Amino acid sequence: MKKIAYIEIDTHAEIAQAFIDVMEGSQDFTVDYYFSKRIKDHINHRNETVFLSDSSMILDQLKGKGYDLVVIGTVHRYFNTFLAITKKYNTAIITHNLNFAKASKLNLMKSIFKGDIIFRVKLWLKEGLFYNTKVYKTSRSLLVLDEALVSGRHQFLPLFYTRDFDTIKNDNLIVVIPGGVSQKRRDYAYIFKTIQNVKTDKHCEFVFLGKAKDHELKEVEQLSQRLPENISITYFSERVSSENFEKWMQKADVLWCPIQQETEFFSMKETYGVTKMTGNLGDAVAYGKLAVFPEDYPSKLEFIIPEKENILDQLKTLSETPFDFFNTYSKEVVQKKLFQFLHSLM
Repeated sequence: MKKIAYIEIDTHAEIAQAFIDVMEGSQDFTVDYYFSKRIKDHINHRNETVFLSDSSMILDQLKGKGYDLVVIGTVHRYFNTFLAITKKYNTAIITHNLNFAKASKLNLMKSIFKGDIIFRVKLWLKEGLFYNTKVYKTSRSLLVLDEALVSGRHQFLPLFYTRDFDTIKNDNLIVVIPGGVSQKRRDYAYIFKTIQNVKTDKHCEFVFLGKAKDHELKEVEQLSQRLPENISITYFSERVSSENFEKWMQKADVLWCPIQQETEFFSMKETYGVTKMTGNLGDAVAYGKLAVFPEDYPSKLEFIIPEKENILDQLKTLSETPFDFFNTYSKEVVQKKLFQFLHSLM
C-alpha cells in the first residue's frame, strides 16, 4: 500500500476536504493529513489520520515516515519551508494561480508595495517569498484542478465528484449564486441591476450563497426592499455555515456564476479559466447543477452554459433541463481516474 502525506497549512480547506472525500475507502493508499488549526477546524474528518501542524514543525513531522508522495495543497506562503520539502521528497503541488507560480523576483518585489505591506514584507523577510518560483520548479509534479489549465508541466488532478442526494423539487425557481458577495471576483453590480429589472409573473428566489459585507451588503439590503412580491432574495451577513451551504446547493434549480474573468492574486493579473480555476466549477460538479457563466468565460465543459441576453428565461429553461453528471462524475469514476493518476506520480 502506497503512503501519501497531504499538507494544507495555508488556505484551501475546501480542496483538502475534497481530497479526503474522494480518497475515502481506498485500498491502494493510506493518507496522513497535516493541517494547521485553522484548516483543521473547517474539515469534516472521520477515520482519517490527521496531525495538527504548522510551518515550524512540518519538516520534523515528515521525517522517517517513508512517504511515496507528498501533496502540498497550497503554496502561497512558507516558501522556505516548502522548498526544503520539495528538495527532500517526491512532491506534487496543487497550483491555484499559474502566473504567481512563475513570477519573477522583480515582479514579486513590486507587488510587496501594492497590497498589505506588513504581511508581504513578512513573506519576504521571514518566509522566503523570493523562493516562490523555485518551489514550483523543484517540485516533481504540478497539479491543477481544472482540465482547461493543463499545459506544460501542469497535470490534471481529478478531485470533484457528484454527490448522491435526494433531488428536491421546488414549487418556485431557486437560483443560487455561490461565493462571497464581493465585486472583487464576481460582477455583483451586474447581478443586482439584472435582478432589479426582472419582469415575471412567477415567483423566483435568488440566493446569494456567501457572506456579504461593506458596500455589497448595503446594495443587497437595498435591493431586497425594492423588489416586487414575487421576486425574493436571500443573503447572509455572516459566514455561511457548511450546513447552510449544503442545504441551498441541494435546493438550487440552477447556478448563476457572474465570474469576473480578470482578477488578481498578490497584485498579479490572473484569468479565470486560463491561469486560475473558479471554485464555482467544483460547486457545479459536486451538487450536479448546470451553471450559467459569462458569455466570454472559456470552457468546453457541457454543464457550463454561456449566458444569454434574456437571463431569466434561460435560467427557467435550464432548471427543467436534465443533465447526467453521474456518467462522468460519479464517485466511482472519479476515484478510478484519481487512483490511476496518483500511481503515475510515484
